[in-house]
Amino acid sequence: MQNDPYGDALLAEYNQVAHRPPLYLHTSYGDTDEMPVDIFLRSEEDFSELESIALALCDGHVLDVGAGAGSHSLHLQNKKFRVTGLEISGHATNIMHQRGVQDIVHADFFEHKNMRYDTLLFLMNGIGIAGTLSGFRTLLRHSKTLLSERGQLLFDTSDISYLYRDFDVEMPNHYFGEIKYQYEYKDRKGPEFPWLYIDQQTLINIANEEGWVVQILYENEEDQYLVRMEPRP
Repeated sequence: MQNDPYGDALLAEYNQVAHRPPLYLHTSYGDTDEMPVDIFLRSEEDFSELESIALALCDGHVLDVGAGAGSHSLHLQNKKFRVTGLEISGHATNIMHQRGVQDIVHADFFEHKNMRYDTLLFLMNGIGIAGTLSGFRTLLRHSKTLLSERGQLLFDTSDISYLYRDFDVEMPNHYFGEIKYQYEYKDRKGPEFPWLYIDQQTLINIANEEGWVVQILYENEEDQYLVRMEPRP
């Protein structure tokens, strides 16, 4: 049986199970945060400005990477886009199906092959699946194999240097945006997994080295920013 505390919490939230315990997120920098599970089941009126801009920029056949419960996929589907929701959590893919997402792929992004899309969409810091700066290079190279000739990447990420600057967190001996997370639900912890946040200059440097054109489209006061990228001709 798959150990998926995130999926278990999402399923309980979707089914409105009574007395739902919180979903916790343990971090490598020492904090344990309570995750608001309902954020994964939002509708269009609850999207942030950043999300709304990104969704408005989608084009052609969209791959919604890390689609979760399918909120962004449903929005695009309702706008008559051809959209595929890709998600690794089995519970999440089942919820997407129940919510009406028509095209769902239950898979790891890095194992998804032999398809072409016009937009790869990674919202809610979905680019974090890269895990490390090296993994980000791998993600960019794999993305090129999935993009059509007019293809684009749309994603948001954050500069989390403020954690070390403002909250007296000790700077690690590796790139500061390489984090490790672990979900916990009903006193059961899932596997630890790496997650990446990347500052703008580092992102631009790596993207240029990997042959991508970068546009920073939006920034908010929480150091979160929206990026559009396309392979350099």
